Amino acid sequence: MELYIGIDAGGTHTRARLVSGDGEVLGFGEAGAANTPFGLERGLQAVEKACAQAVADAGLTGKDLASINAGLGMAGLNRRGMLQGLKNHEFPFKSIAFASDAAIANLGAHAGGDGAVVIVGTGSIGFGRVGERIFTIGGYGFPVSDEGSGAELGLRAIKRALWARDGRTEHSSLTREVLAHFHGSAGEIVDWTASATPADYGAFAPMVLDHAYAGDAIAELIVQGAARRIDEMIRTLFDLGAPHCCLMGGIAERIGEWLAVSVRKRLRAPLGDALDGAIFLARHRAGQE
Repeated sequence: MELYIGIDAGGTHTRARLVSGDGEVLGFGEAGAANTPFGLERGLQAVEKACAQAVADAGLTGKDLASINAGLGMAGLNRRGMLQGLKNHEFPFKSIAFASDAAIANLGAHAGGDGAVVIVGTGSIGFGRVGERIFTIGGYGFPVSDEGSGAELGLRAIKRALWARDGRTEHSSLTREVLAHFHGSAGEIVDWTASATPADYGAFAPMVLDHAYAGDAIAELIVQGAARRIDEMIRTLFDLGAPHCCLMGGIAERIGEWLAVSVRKRLRAPLGDALDGAIFLARHRAGQE
């Protein structure tokens, strides 16, 4: 029996799905963040754990890995040396193909066809493919990029909370809750930022969105600004020739409601998810073996 495993190694968590040759889902696994700023070794550990869970969930053992064709999409794959590091690593699979997390999301969203995606989770990126032409928007990493992302929402909420603490702006329910999280201490916030990851900032995104939906004026401004930046990414992808575009990612559904009406009308629902795209990648590679 042909076996394929798709792996989506992202900035917040890593997921793996094992399927049969006819597409039946056999097993699923999940692990922590695999984003490459943490180092390739940590990312590979997350991939290994998620795959081991998926294989066990299917009632198989580690010995069966040698019969599995794999497709791996990893966040931050464009960072220097990361792709080569993956190629140098000895994976236990029958075959394996690599792509960015954005690339597998795009494959899944359009079932391998032309189109674009904007992924909005812990980070953000726009990615499109039209024929042999591939283009990306953003995706350079937090804090210099990741516009409209969960990490950016968290960063801006923390800044606003500090401004309110200083008296530079009015307090709101959002700024009070953010400050309460840090026991009202600016020093605690400063200490936290010294080691905080994008996922740590992104953990504040649900709080920001909740307050925005409840009518908090500061939260609304933060979310509206993020939505405008996502609007720009989507419009740019269409300008570059993408025939379709999908909004995907952990906060896509909630922040999508804040996009411009003209942009929302041009979006379409994805045909599949990133794991579908990773499995498509695995099938394509296996066909070349």
